Amino acid sequence: MAQAVEEWYKQMPIITRSYLTAAIVTTICCSLEIISPYNLYLNPVLVVKHYQFWRLITNFLYFRNMDLDFLFHMFFLARYCKLLEENSFRGRTADFFYMLLFGATVLTGIVLIGGMVPYVSESFAKIIFLSNSLTFMMVYVWSKQNPYIHMSFLGFFTFTAAYLPWVLLGFSVLVGASAWVDLLGMMAGHAYYFLEEVYPRMTGRRPLRTPSLIRALFADEPVVVARPANVRFAPPPVEEVQQNR
Repeated sequence: MAQAVEEWYKQMPIITRSYLTAAIVTTICCSLEIISPYNLYLNPVLVVKHYQFWRLITNFLYFRNMDLDFLFHMFFLARYCKLLEENSFRGRTADFFYMLLFGATVLTGIVLIGGMVPYVSESFAKIIFLSNSLTFMMVYVWSKQNPYIHMSFLGFFTFTAAYLPWVLLGFSVLVGASAWVDLLGMMAGHAYYFLEEVYPRMTGRRPLRTPSLIRALFADEPVVVARPANVRFAPPPVEEVQQNR
């Protein structure tokens, strides 16, 4: 059993493995009171006036208490982050990292701006950890890229992946969780999907082109498609034909 878990962990792509490890370690350390969540949550005042810039990152690593909700989000993080990195972003680690960076930036911006808008500022002020929203963003992006995959929710009913975010949102509401957290993830995910998939097809421009600085951080391996040695995709050279006669 332990060996199977170790193999499963080692086979994870680099970004998924790093994020999952950081999230689990951070949450465990907070549960054991080695680290205080008060030093991790998103606080614009402390970031700007006291230069506590680490809060811009650590608020995406803490998943609250280690309970059923924690296991639920770890499952979705490991599954959909891995599916995206291994399939949609295969051989494009830098692009996948840039997607997460874009999502984190959008989520932070929405919370900061929403905190200044009347009538909703109180709701946004309660959102001090965005880890669940970033996980939900990955679920949303995956569902948009794989809309026709058939899925089942706890064995009760089946649906296609395009409706997965809405099914999970409804489930969150039923169990009494805040819908804002999931909605933020859907907003960030839709912003990325539109700018990366829809807008380039409409205009021929790609506004989310990964910066060269980020590309320099990752050495992406080329995707090689193997084929049988005897299969030809073009006519043989004339010289080879003459030699075989």
